[in-house]
Amino acid sequence: MSRPILTAESVTELGAAVRGAVLVAGSHAGVIAATLGASAGAHALILNDAGVGLERAGIAGLAYLQAIGMAACAVAHTSARIGDGADSLARGIISHANQAAADAGVRAGMGVREAAAQLAQHAPAPGEPPPYSDGRWLLQTSGGIQVWALDSVGKLVPEDAGRILLIGSHGALHGGRDDSALNLHGLAIAARAVVFNDAGVGIDGIGITRLPELARRGVPAATVDCMSARIGDGRSMWDTGVLSFVNDCAAGLGARPGAAARSWIEKLCAI
Repeated sequence: MSRPILTAESVTELGAAVRGAVLVAGSHAGVIAATLGASAGAHALILNDAGVGLERAGIAGLAYLQAIGMAACAVAHTSARIGDGADSLARGIISHANQAAADAGVRAGMGVREAAAQLAQHAPAPGEPPPYSDGRWLLQTSGGIQVWALDSVGKLVPEDAGRILLIGSHGALHGGRDDSALNLHGLAIAARAVVFNDAGVGIDGIGITRLPELARRGVPAATVDCMSARIGDGRSMWDTGVLSFVNDCAAGLGARPGAAARSWIEKLCAI
């Protein structure tokens, strides 16, 4: 049977229609995104390789899903905008595929539309995803300022207003929408400062597009180089993240590309 092909900006925003479909989502292809897509009931997944990055975290979800026999592949971040599944379907090029996807006829260099059609016809029925725990961690409190690591922007809570946040998600606006910069159910979260992963920056400079929108809101924001910290892992950003891009608000508070993210944040706490 041929299954439906659906698109989504993010796997953090999936509905019941995903069940049984081939899903082309704008999220990175790390383990968190893979788990969310599989848990929503997708039959097969196409995600973004996010520059692949440190320890190949940007495509780690492919092997994770292979373990349950689920076909999954990744789109080259230089071919389609991360955070935009519709753009991936329209012009994306496959960069990586797990064995289940390869067995279904998907190959690196194939257009996403063709790959999705192959998966709709030939991808095997997947098993249930094993447990995976993403989350939030309080890293330190200094001078009354809390610093939190979040593995995903989907872990935002209203109480994050006024906190410094290291968020393992990519720094791209979802679908190019300004209201996705740092929002929770339509509510803009006024963080004291926030750091994302640049996901290799990618086509159209999409991987850092949250930064100017956050500057417009007066929020200091930066990204870490995807080769310096694992995407989908907020604590990795704290441990080894190196700033790659900063907005004007962050620059005014001493943020500089090439500096350790942790060093800049500790200076912010001392201001």
